[in-house]
This record gives sequence, C-alpha cells and structure tokens, in this order.
Amino acid sequence: MRRWVFMLLFLGSAAGAFAQLGEISLSFGTSRLRNKDLGTLTGSTATGAVATFTATAETNFRFAVRFTVNSRRFFGHEFGYAYNRGKLAFNTTPKQEVGMPVHQGFYDFLAYATPEGSKVRPFAAGGGHFSTFYPPGASVFQGNGVTKFGLNYGGGIKVRLTEVFLLRLDAREYFQGKPDLGLADLKGMLHQLEVSAGLAFTF
Repeated sequence: MRRWVFMLLFLGSAAGAFAQLGEISLSFGTSRLRNKDLGTLTGSTATGAVATFTATAETNFRFAVRFTVNSRRFFGHEFGYAYNRGKLAFNTTPKQEVGMPVHQGFYDFLAYATPEGSKVRPFAAGGGHFSTFYPPGASVFQGNGVTKFGLNYGGGIKVRLTEVFLLRLDAREYFQGKPDLGLADLKGMLHQLEVSAGLAFTF
C-alpha cells in the first residue's frame, strides 16, 4: 500500500514539474507572399491575339497548431502544422483565380528574454519547415501536392492570462523554393510573412 502511495505522489510531483514545460496553442492570422510569380504561359486573349500571362500565388487566412516544450529556463522547442488558404491567379482580363491551399509543417528553436514562469515572455524563433502546395487537380488525400523545404525566423510574445492559459502573438518570415507547376520562367525564392494571434494551454 505504501509503495502505491509513494508512486502516486511521485507521479503527481513529476506531472507538476512537467506542467510548467508544455504548451499547446491554436493561432489565427494572415499570410502574405512576396516574390510570388510562379512563371508564365502563352495563350489567346478574348480577341484571339496571342499573349503571355503571369501566374502568381496568393494566400490570406491562416491557422496553426503548435506544440511547445520549454526544455530549459530560457529556451524551448516548437513543432507545428499550419493551413494557409490560398489561390493561383492569372493576370488575364478578367482576372482568373483557382484554389491552391498551402499546408505547412515546421520546427523552431525558441530563445526567451525572460525565464520560465514570467508573466510576459518575448521570444525569438528560428528553424526549418516544409510547404506543400495543392494546385488544381491535386489533393491532400492523394498526396500529389508539390512540396518545398525552407527556413524561417521571427519572434513574438507570450502573456500569461491564468495559471493554464497564455495569449501569444507571432510574426514569422518563411523562405522556400517556388512550386514547379510546369510554367516557363520559374525563378527565385518565395517569401511568406505570417502575423497571427492565438491562445495556448499549458501543462
């Protein structure tokens, strides 16, 4: 009996220690792309003339789920998934757009300006990610998207609201290759800016 009591007390104390280290958060925000031309194609205008059209990638709404482990007093590790609602646009007249969502998985190393347990914790972040683009005809269920790997950096701030809830604000810049959609003149890197706010549950 004493052994079981000791084990329960030990597990309780271990859970209490771990409770200060883990976070799960859900964030919502916006995603904006720069250097977003994905190439050109040649086609006919409404008058029958031959013209060259440029395809661009667009994103707007974004949500992300993040799992964070603050392994040391001023450091942490973060893993996450994000969905970016996006589209593929052509500069025709009128402008033509089709859906092209972007799914992301990422890892970031976190460095905090204040120690674990502080009410306000500004932080810097840096790491790697992949972005999978799903142009028309591709499906996340079929696994035939176009995946590109890249690096990201940024920062944010976490504010403790209660013992178990945190408010977090994030800003990240992502760099990755452009998806090859079979168009001509594909070149350069795609830049993506995230600005988001979310609520985190600590454990």
